[in-house]
Amino acid sequence: MSAALETVNLASATAFTGSASAIGYGLAAIGPGVGVGIIFGNGTQALARQPEAAGLIRTNQIMGFAFCEALALIGIVMGFVFK
Repeated sequence: MSAALETVNLASATAFTGSASAIGYGLAAIGPGVGVGIIFGNGTQALARQPEAAGLIRTNQIMGFAFCEALALIGIVMGFVFK
């Protein structure tokens, strides 16, 4: 009887660990999401003010977007690393 109880407790503990990592990634995705919004919002303003610098602004936007998305990917990998 106690072996069955231990199995139930172990299963609920692993279910909580999976849920905790999903919640952690959800919270970690907030930062890159805000960063991408700021990058493209300010890039749009910069293009409206100086259309002749479109190439440089677009290049900087793409680099900033790549760095923000790298943070999001690192966040999802950490959920698998720290199980």
